Amino acid sequence: MPSKTDYLSSHWPPVVRELGCELLRQLAAGEPFQPTFYPAISGVLADFRPGAIAIVRQRGKDWSPEPTFNVDSDFRLAAVPEVVISAALDAPFLLHDSGWVAAAIDSNDTAPGLLVVQVPRSAVKQADALRPLLIGLAQLAGLLIQIAGNETARDAEIQRLTTMLEIAATWQQQRDWAELLESMAEAATQLLDAQRASIFLWDRRRSLLVGRPAMGVEGGQLEVDDSAGIVGAVLSSGIAKRWDGSDSESEVNRKPDAQLQFQTTSLVAVPLNNRNGKRMGVFEVLNKRDGRFTEQDEHVLQELAVHAAAAIENSQERERLAQNCDQLALAAAENVQVIGESAAVVALRKTTDRVAKTDLSVLILGENGTGKEVLARSIHLTGPRRREPFIAVNCAAIVETLLESELFGHEKGAFTDAHEARAGKFEIANGGTLFLDEIGDMSLGGQAKLLRALEEKVIVRVGGFTSINTDVRVLAATNQPLAELVRQKRFREDLYFRLNVVTLKLPALRERGDDILLLAQHFLEDFAHKQGHRVPTLSSAAQQALKSHPWPGNIRELRNLIERVSYLCSSDIIQASDLTFSASPSDQSDSQRLAHKSLNEATRQFQIQHIQSAIQRAGHNMTEAAAMLGVHRSNLYRKMKQLDLETMDD
Repeated sequence: MPSKTDYLSSHWPPVVRELGCELLRQLAAGEPFQPTFYPAISGVLADFRPGAIAIVRQRGKDWSPEPTFNVDSDFRLAAVPEVVISAALDAPFLLHDSGWVAAAIDSNDTAPGLLVVQVPRSAVKQADALRPLLIGLAQLAGLLIQIAGNETARDAEIQRLTTMLEIAATWQQQRDWAELLESMAEAATQLLDAQRASIFLWDRRRSLLVGRPAMGVEGGQLEVDDSAGIVGAVLSSGIAKRWDGSDSESEVNRKPDAQLQFQTTSLVAVPLNNRNGKRMGVFEVLNKRDGRFTEQDEHVLQELAVHAAAAIENSQERERLAQNCDQLALAAAENVQVIGESAAVVALRKTTDRVAKTDLSVLILGENGTGKEVLARSIHLTGPRRREPFIAVNCAAIVETLLESELFGHEKGAFTDAHEARAGKFEIANGGTLFLDEIGDMSLGGQAKLLRALEEKVIVRVGGFTSINTDVRVLAATNQPLAELVRQKRFREDLYFRLNVVTLKLPALRERGDDILLLAQHFLEDFAHKQGHRVPTLSSAAQQALKSHPWPGNIRELRNLIERVSYLCSSDIIQASDLTFSASPSDQSDSQRLAHKSLNEATRQFQIQHIQSAIQRAGHNMTEAAAMLGVHRSNLYRKMKQLDLETMDD
């Protein structure tokens, strides 16, 4: 059942809508809600410390408290300044210096009414907060008086409001623009028992009213002059209007009838206003099936128009936000791309463009530093999920005991230190992309749990029992030969084939020829922009030095080199000599390299070399490298972080 707050006016403060929902619920249950009305208002206005509260009505020339409501015993009409009573009906809200506040009540009754409240003089300064609150309460009071004064129509009114509520809730959930307008037209024809309905939105720039749906017209929309016919008159005046065959024929614009091959015999049209009260169009319903449109029909359409305007405005806002999101995503995609013109990179980009438009799982292969995460982000930002989250997880950096909690989340108390419930990466990435980096380092137990989540698209938090549906696109990456790991029984074959729907392999930088210079230039421009300096150029010798270097660290190593050069080189031309500090240390013996270093620095460099050698010998398997070094894998990562070594986070 939709919330009744969807029915209540969107202009009312939330606390007033909540009060209205509760009172309507009591009414629907047959409970006597009137005696609770004043205490409820007192609660809503508690921050303003109200004294007397009353509803007063004018009958003839005299004003008197409304007897059907539980009038506060301290209220005395004579205590209210005369100007409050006399002037309040001419404005929706009046705040007097004496502390008396009045808001006009519209209950569709011949007897004018006011909601009168006395607040301390200190609260007079809070008029900006008190005004919407009291106006909303007065409108709510009008609704309740109207219902209370018409017991015979109560059940029908509740049913109508419930229907209106359900319709409005449906509209708020619809995302397709054409379907939304068609749903509005269908609801109006059903509620008013009419043949057709159209929503005319105002195109101010072209001075046109654009109506949809329009059966029989190409594109499904009808364009008319914004000053023509009854819709033009309603747009101009902001006043609803009904028409049938007994009224003047000159009021009706017959051009749409001719275009639609339709005969209008009666109509009712009401303005569509946005939340700021500005005109945005007209809601029109045509041809009552039984007789002519009544005042009640007009009232129903006006209420429907309030919800329609809110839904249209929300839909337009969502569309604007979606467009802005797309623009930001595309702008981000331009900065997250695989740069290069080598044959391997060009072919990779073409494949990536095709894959990005699908929801296929992708396995990204490549050495450390080749840009696997950059490629994954590029796929996400150019695909249909670009408006949703991109969540990256380094599987090698998570100890096995915490892997399940990291991916699937946990409930409070599920294990030691689980002081509160937490969503896992699958939940956070729902609707978007989950990037699993270093998937080859995941334990076999973790692989089994991951496979189940991918196959069933359902997860259960650690310590929980509720199944949570997930919708994520999975991109995985590794620098290890997964096929070989499968043969060695170190990686599950079923998970391998689940991830390996499409394989993208990033070539090593040393294999990309002149791409090295393109990337160097890209990084030079990026760092120069950040520093606010002119972009330096590379001398021929420097270019040759870059191309001849083996680049064991690939693009990451190149970027770090260019960053150092950008900050340390003071010349506008970068020479080969400026790059000497990046030369391979293998040209010297260990003792030669460390001879002139301090003990701390020599120890640090030896540790770096020893760790890098172990990782290389272990085929970049961090678990095996840690075993060779005689330390736990988490301790190895901690040590690498202390030494400023890259920790396999492509």
